Amino acid sequence: MKKFLLLSAIFLVSVSTLQAQNKEVYNLFHPVPKENLREMETDRPDITESPITTDAGHLQVETDLFRLEKTHEEGSLKTTRLFNQANLKLGISGSTAIQMVVQNYISQKESKDGLSERSNGIGDLTLRIKQNLLGNDKGDFAVALLPYLKFPTASALRDDRYEGGVIVPMSLKLGGEWKLGMQVELDRLQNEDGEGHHTQLLESLTASHPLLKKLDAVAETYYTYDIQAHQWNNFLNAALQLEVAKDIKIDGGLNYGIQHEAMRSYFLGLSFRL
Repeated sequence: MKKFLLLSAIFLVSVSTLQAQNKEVYNLFHPVPKENLREMETDRPDITESPITTDAGHLQVETDLFRLEKTHEEGSLKTTRLFNQANLKLGISGSTAIQMVVQNYISQKESKDGLSERSNGIGDLTLRIKQNLLGNDKGDFAVALLPYLKFPTASALRDDRYEGGVIVPMSLKLGGEWKLGMQVELDRLQNEDGEGHHTQLLESLTASHPLLKKLDAVAETYYTYDIQAHQWNNFLNAALQLEVAKDIKIDGGLNYGIQHEAMRSYFLGLSFRL
């Protein structure tokens, strides 16, 4: 998995170098001037990531201030509370950004047969590289490549294995301020019993449109498919995102699993750019 991330990084930096030819090059040490910044794009509040990268030399923070997750599993109920689950995004070139996802604090309770088990502490650390392939600065269609590697640093969870995968996010601007997002994702995840890994496919479709000035509504559907277990889970999601000031947005919403065993979560988030 580590070799996979290294090879992906080399490939993405090479693509970024080619895209930077024949125009002024901005990078981590030569930031994009504030007057030339793209409109702030976030990877939240939906599951579908944005294919647009953070501008070179700028830091963008996107965080679940609070997220509540509930999952029914074989007669048990697992309740997880996440506080300040942050995605720290740093633009390193005109089309490449590195990201670090930090689960700052997790509280988890699992109840079964009248008994309950509690755990709490820090969560996992995930490193990601987003490479825009098309549409970062112009055009109605955009696509990116986003490989990631998760390190099992959590003290509150029972996962002790590395996980990783690759995400391909896309977006399409339509008329009337409508915007569609699509995503294909392939993950290698730890099994629930902690023994070994399984491969999961995720596909999503999301639509957003302004309700009022600076207030966007987001509706999304996606599914996950466990290739080894041949198990499907379907989700319907809804969220609102409000721009409260320039480069500052807040959001809230829910991810609702249709199947009884599928996770349901509720969240409140914040995004800002420096």
